[in-house]
Amino acid sequence: MNVLIKLESIYETKLLPNNSYYLVDRLWPRGITKRRLQGVIWLKEIAPSHVLRRWYHQHLDQWSEFYKYYWLELESNSAVFTLFLLLRQKKVITLLYSSKDKQHNHAVVIRDFLLNKLTPHQ
Repeated sequence: MNVLIKLESIYETKLLPNNSYYLVDRLWPRGITKRRLQGVIWLKEIAPSHVLRRWYHQHLDQWSEFYKYYWLELESNSAVFTLFLLLRQKKVITLLYSSKDKQHNHAVVIRDFLLNKLTPHQ
């Protein structure tokens, strides 16, 4: 299956019409108005739990542990289904996040999780 999931910082993105954008942060990003994100769907339920988010902010050096724990949370997160449906329809989706770290943030885990679940395993 040819699936495209883009990851973009909420602070750097230029929203294009007719694209599927999903804000995947639990908290609204600082300095961003709701008007600027008009048309963006806020899937805050898919974000890491408050407990896991707080833990990771205190242990930024433990990315692999965060990745593993968040992956387990996604396994039982019903909000993932919304994105699965779009991807199965071959829609391109863009996950928006507010983290300053482009390689170590929860949107990376969401993307990897979705791609893993949609790819047939042998």
